[in-house]
Formats: sequence, structure tokens, C-alpha cells
Amino acid sequence: MTHEQTTITTPDGQCPAHVFTPTDGQGGPALIFYMDAGGIRPAELAMAQRLADAGYVVLLPDLYYRYGAYGPFDPKEVFKGDFRAVLGPLMATTGNAKVAADTDAYLAYLDQRSDVQGERIGAVGFCMGGGMAIAAGGSRPERFAAIASFHGGNLATDAEDSPHRCAGALEAELYIAAAEHDGSYPADMAERFEKAMSDAGVTFRSETYPAKHGWMKPDFPVYDEKSAEHGWRQMLAFFARTLVRG
Repeated sequence: MTHEQTTITTPDGQCPAHVFTPTDGQGGPALIFYMDAGGIRPAELAMAQRLADAGYVVLLPDLYYRYGAYGPFDPKEVFKGDFRAVLGPLMATTGNAKVAADTDAYLAYLDQRSDVQGERIGAVGFCMGGGMAIAAGGSRPERFAAIASFHGGNLATDAEDSPHRCAGALEAELYIAAAEHDGSYPADMAERFEKAMSDAGVTFRSETYPAKHGWMKPDFPVYDEKSAEHGWRQMLAFFARTLVRG
């Protein structure tokens, strides 16, 4: 079986999580998958499975566990109306600082699995999860070797828990995939974020895709298959280079 469900005890409660493992039963390096604002749903599970099929043990925690039961949502339906009215109450229960505070619990869970190879892990986040992945890496820098953010928003703001403020702590290499059309990560914010990384000596690469915010998600109305497949190639090559097996 390559898909398990578990519950992880965090400082704030019980976090349901999905775990996907390689079908060959050999295990692999661990990845934490930080979801987008749409929450846990079939498309997220399928993406986590694709990463597992590439040879990784993938932990997909439900970042809305503090809210309670919800959905699953169909993003195409949600985005037809006022999506903030639907998702806003859930989003208000989480954030960069809260996700970072949960990092030790996620790492403790992965550390007790016999199929995880290597101590240092990777993380990937999408939309709101992009910044959360970076925040997690800043909270336990010695454990994260690689972090990828796809259409991550608000990566450099004046907020106390803005991801760019983690620059001085990060030891991970970053891959930042931005969109040409993304109001949550405009050019001036990208410049601010990249300057913070450069000033701190963080190894990173940024790439701007000819797409809209959310292009990687197959159930989003803005899904762009060509750009998404390019993103998958970049992501898998990034993790293959930065994460150690065995």
C-alpha cells in the first residue's frame, strides 16, 4: 500500500495527515507537502502520489486541522464566487508561524518511519504553502536540504512571520517558481525576497512562468498543463540533486 492516513499530535492539537510512499517498497528521502488554500482534496492527493512515485516518502498534513472538518472543495466551483468567503475562515486558522511551530511534530513522525532515507528532508509548497514551506525550513534549518515554492504568495511583506525574514536561518537550497500574472507575488515583492536571500547567502534559483497564480494545480481554473509539466520536471530534478538517498 502506498497511501496511508495518520494523525500527528502538534502543540495545537491533532493533525490528520496523508503519507504516500514509493510503490517499490524501498522508501526514499522525505518530503513535506504544504497544501494550497483549497485544502485536502483529490488533486492534492494525486500530486503527493506523483512525488511518491518518483521515489519519495511524502507527508501531506492537513494545515486546516485547527478549523475542524471541511470540504473537500472543488476549486473551480469555489472560484466562481467569493472564494475568500468560503476559504477565509479556514485560512485564518493557520499561517507561517503556526506551520513553523508544527515542524518538530512532523519531523518526529518522519523520524520514526523506517522507510525514510537520510536525515535531511525536502519540502514543497503551493500558493499559501510556498511561504509555509520556507518558514518551516527556517524553523529547523539543519533538517531541510531543499525547499521548492510554486506560485507562493506574500513571500516578502512587512508581517513578522514573512518568509523572507527566514533568510538568515535557512540552510536549504531554494527553488522559487513564480507566475507572470500573480497579484500575491508582484515584481517588487520578488525583488525584495530575492535581495533578502542574496544578502543572507542563501543558494536559490527563481524562475518566472508564463502562467497565472495556481497554474500547477490540475483542478484550478487557471491550470496550465504545459507550464505545470515544466514545473514537475524542474521540481523532480531539483530534489533528485539535493536530497541524499540511502
